[in-house]
Amino acid sequence: MPNPPADVATEPAATQPDTYARKAVLASAVGYGLEGFDLLILSFALSAITAGLGLSSAQAGSLTTITLIGCVAGGLLFGILSDRLGRIRVLTWSIILFAVFTGVTAIAQDFTQLAVSRFIAGMGIGGEFGIGMALAAEAFPSRKRARGTSYVGLGWQTGVLAAALLSAPVINAWGWRALFALGVLPAVAAFLFRRTMHEPAAFTAAKTAERPATAPLRSLVATPAARRATLGVLVLTSVQNFGYYGIMTWLPSYLSQQFGYSLTKSGAWTAVTVVGMACGILAFGHLADRIGRRPTFWIFQAGSVVTVLAYATLETPTALLIGGAVMGAFVNGMTGGYGALIAELYPTHARATAQNVLFNVGRGIGGFAPLVVALVAGTYGFQKAIGLLAVIYVLDMAAMLLIPERKGAELD
Repeated sequence: MPNPPADVATEPAATQPDTYARKAVLASAVGYGLEGFDLLILSFALSAITAGLGLSSAQAGSLTTITLIGCVAGGLLFGILSDRLGRIRVLTWSIILFAVFTGVTAIAQDFTQLAVSRFIAGMGIGGEFGIGMALAAEAFPSRKRARGTSYVGLGWQTGVLAAALLSAPVINAWGWRALFALGVLPAVAAFLFRRTMHEPAAFTAAKTAERPATAPLRSLVATPAARRATLGVLVLTSVQNFGYYGIMTWLPSYLSQQFGYSLTKSGAWTAVTVVGMACGILAFGHLADRIGRRPTFWIFQAGSVVTVLAYATLETPTALLIGGAVMGAFVNGMTGGYGALIAELYPTHARATAQNVLFNVGRGIGGFAPLVVALVAGTYGFQKAIGLLAVIYVLDMAAMLLIPERKGAELD
């Protein structure tokens, strides 16, 4: 259940991250970056996959949704395993799973094979987020916890940026299958990290203590306070993912159809948006550690409403370039805060489960965004479809009232 208010927590002596904390964040950021690469190359390869395998628009639009539903299943499975067996061990398993099945995607011959490989890859992707965030939150000092988890969030943006820059050249030179074949490489990184990392002290201490009476999954709804916090976080993660995947999955197509941009030019514009997102994540982490989680979320949520609405009205290349970066900073900057926010609400024996389940259920709901955007765009156009996404951030702001402020609280 949620911990007591932050003002009763005792600040630990350490105020600067040590070597282990930095290694934990690096390992988590690399894993999360590989996720970002995997998911965005699907967006850039979608047109080529559709033509190559003769997919319908509905089948093509469902591939991201299928991947993200796999994330929900993997999030539940690997989250529970991580709380029982260890962060490092299970993080390695999840990375290897999505790496291998991203490679399998490269040899798919029809929609069924493609859907199965994407679902299983999604399971591995779903396992990585919560474990990495729990690992970083447990390793970093409480005064800088949001900064630590924001650095993990930067890993995602690095992977997305790599996808935006590499997709067009690889597809043009060797086809879409070569792009997914690159996804096998993360398995090597996972093996190397597994050899050099040990479990965080918070997890080891929890395992040696008396076995908790409440099972990890039940901890999310064990008390009225826990249920309110869980509902609030589910709204946050659902809105975050719905907005992100609704915008990023279709942004290349939107730029291509609305303004006639080539795949290479769409990739460059997407890359600028991703750089804006990275700046937003960094700013969120520092601001959340200074003024608190709740006010920082409100600032970024309000900014998302304004910037998404504004972006849908832009028409000139320069405005799209600058507007994409600003919109990205607000829409995805909040990713930097989820790891710290969720870590502070739940105890160590349930922390990875909470991170994985709450974020990946939101990611599963967000997985319907590409399909919804496609349906709305088919009737009203991409411009209005993307603009309508701004409405959901108003709901996001209300959900913050359900979540207690836990800035600086020591983890239990």
